[in-house]
Amino acid sequence: MYSSSSSSIYGVSISLLLFTLLPFHSSSSSTTQINSNSILVALLDSHYTELAELVEKALLLQKLEDAVGNHNITIFAPRNQALERNLDPDFKRFLLEPRNLNSLQTLLMSHIIPTRIIAAQHWPTAAGTAEVSHKSLAGQHHLHLRAGVSGNKTVDNAAVLRPDDVIRPDGVIHGIDQLLIPRSVQEDFNRRRNLRSIAAVIPEGAPQVDPRTNRLKKLAPVPAGAPPILPIYNALAPGPSIAPAPAPGPGGARHHFNGERQVKDFIQTLLQYGGYNEMADILVNLTSLATEMGRLVSEGYVLTVLAPNDEAMAKLTTEQLSEPGAPEQIMYYHIIPEYQTEESMYNAVRRFGKIRYDTLRLPHKVVAQEADGSVKFGHGDESAYLFDPDIYTDGRISVQGIDGVLFPLEEEETNTHKTTTTTTTPLVKVAAKPRRGKLLEVACNMLGDFAHVC
Repeated sequence: MYSSSSSSIYGVSISLLLFTLLPFHSSSSSTTQINSNSILVALLDSHYTELAELVEKALLLQKLEDAVGNHNITIFAPRNQALERNLDPDFKRFLLEPRNLNSLQTLLMSHIIPTRIIAAQHWPTAAGTAEVSHKSLAGQHHLHLRAGVSGNKTVDNAAVLRPDDVIRPDGVIHGIDQLLIPRSVQEDFNRRRNLRSIAAVIPEGAPQVDPRTNRLKKLAPVPAGAPPILPIYNALAPGPSIAPAPAPGPGGARHHFNGERQVKDFIQTLLQYGGYNEMADILVNLTSLATEMGRLVSEGYVLTVLAPNDEAMAKLTTEQLSEPGAPEQIMYYHIIPEYQTEESMYNAVRRFGKIRYDTLRLPHKVVAQEADGSVKFGHGDESAYLFDPDIYTDGRISVQGIDGVLFPLEEEETNTHKTTTTTTTPLVKVAAKPRRGKLLEVACNMLGDFAHVC
């Protein structure tokens, strides 16, 4: 049906895809056997290459194998043009982000129903039933099949351009003119998109603090989109005697910035991205930093997290983590109270050489410089490179993956210098020279002159 030139999908040969679909022979009777005449193999070898690529990226092959093993399926496949040129670029970027894997899977499974639908036999007709509803593999989403007076067929709001395009013993593929987007996926996309337009929201005034008493002054309005007036270090949960009242800024009563939601999103992104499970575990389980970061974001602050990967975290010793407060201090040194991306940091180090970024671990700064076409943080053996850039850049949090754990070298150098000074400088006892009163000194001089006269 198709030429030999179409036997490769995005550089992946059909033989390799067949090897992926065909399970190994085992003695278990529950293993699903997929042969070369399966509807899944036909999909991967068809001209619906964009849909086939999305199915692979969504890691759905195993689920579809199980579905085909249980019953026939019907796939409503959008044509390539619908996914290449007719789809909103922001929505396509949203689907391909690792943290939105569930949305991508829901969207693709909503194009498949666990029933064999042949257009000439099972489709509703204008003279008979006007509409037939089928539950898709996405669960709650249903597909509505309709037929017009002129004989044209539709599924939801998509027109069926190629009915019965591919027919196999275990399923059918119908070609449609556009993507079917479930309501849940559209709502999730809208929530993500709204985070990017946060600057358009007029925030309420952040509090001012009297430097003498460290208490709140009278509230003053700030320009729209301006950062909070209260420095982020004062907002880091100070002691009870100097703790300011909750900020009535964007995270106040109106909750324009949902910090807790954004922190959950970026931690979920770390887990789905892979290789950052230890970082997520420290933020959530070993410390309360996740809650504290959510509170800061809710109050209008921005944060950039330098996240060490699992390989780097595995090099931490027990002594480095066992001291009270050690995990918090390590993580504080990896949080920059600015919003930085790979592009902004690389442009800065290219232009200015070395850049010192403030961290939440006062007074230490993290040094960044250009090295090997990337951004390098720290010095010497304690340095780390920007390894996975822009893992998460939504809302007011930026997460940049690095391949090492950073430590403030300035503190170690200061301690070493103090020890050297103490051991090399001997203590010398100096006796104070006694001082006589001015009147007594004058009297002695007069007596000396009198003695010379005598």
